[in-house]
Amino acid sequence: MSAKVTIFNNGSIRVEGDFTIHDSDGNQFGLAGRTAIGLCRCGLSENKPFCDGSHKRQGFESVCPARDLPPPAPKP
Repeated sequence: MSAKVTIFNNGSIRVEGDFTIHDSDGNQFGLAGRTAIGLCRCGLSENKPFCDGSHKRQGFESVCPARDLPPPAPKP
């Protein structure tokens, strides 16, 4: 299954399917066989980049309805 990313209102980013997660140096996180994971969107998690539910305790609010993006700008 290809990856599916869901942005939850007032919550995390859920990634499901066939995916890997890497840090900025290119090192892969060990996900212990998980095929779904929640990523922190509020910046408050003690387990970044993964969600630990801190958004609920801190009252994080952000609603991101789906929309179409404009085409990317051409590269010079």
